[in-house]
Amino acid sequence: MTEQQPKILIADSDDSSSQLTAFHLTQALYDSRIVAEADRVLPECLTESPDLVLLDPIFPGKEPFRILQDLRLATEVPVILLSSAYDVGDRIQGLDLGADDYMAKPYDARELLSRIRAVLRRYHPAEEKQPTDIESGEFVKYPELIISLTNYSVLYQGETIELPPKELELLYFLASSPNQVFSREQLLDRLWGFDYAGDTRTVDVHIKRLREKFKANRYWAIKTVWGVGYKFEVKAKESA
Repeated sequence: MTEQQPKILIADSDDSSSQLTAFHLTQALYDSRIVAEADRVLPECLTESPDLVLLDPIFPGKEPFRILQDLRLATEVPVILLSSAYDVGDRIQGLDLGADDYMAKPYDARELLSRIRAVLRRYHPAEEKQPTDIESGEFVKYPELIISLTNYSVLYQGETIELPPKELELLYFLASSPNQVFSREQLLDRLWGFDYAGDTRTVDVHIKRLREKFKANRYWAIKTVWGVGYKFEVKAKESA
């Protein structure tokens, strides 16, 4: 985000719903734009670079969640799903495919705006929190790894690694308690909240993604404790 109004793309084929959402966003001083055609959502994101997308995952003539999958393959734009589908399985699928949040229609405007602010803070913490130095505020440091919760940034082997907020929060939480084992249920409760509609598969998916980005390391590793859960195992005493 910059000093300009955050740009939010509303991707929804329902005109009355999208117009109402745009009204609430305008009232809250967001710069909103509506896209009602499925094939225009990704091109619009690539050309306009919105700060966030509000997406109804169901478009006529389009496979459910296909747009979300396309966005995740091509961009890192945060996505909040707005859907009239109340099935828990739909929520789980959307979140596992990379959505940052999920709200059912009809929604409360105040709650939607609150969730938008929360997601934007996670993706753009440097503009809203000081100091911006990675070794300031809340951070953990290990050989070849620094994780900053203040700036939502990760430095691995001297390179900045881009992580979605939930992956970073999971890595930070585990690394904050080295060698301590957490069950999937504990991680789900601490990081997603007790009222989260998903199941423990969500934790497994996020752990898998983290392991793909952080290969085997001689100092530390994200370990599976079979039958229990996961831990951030510290292998050497050089950790800070």
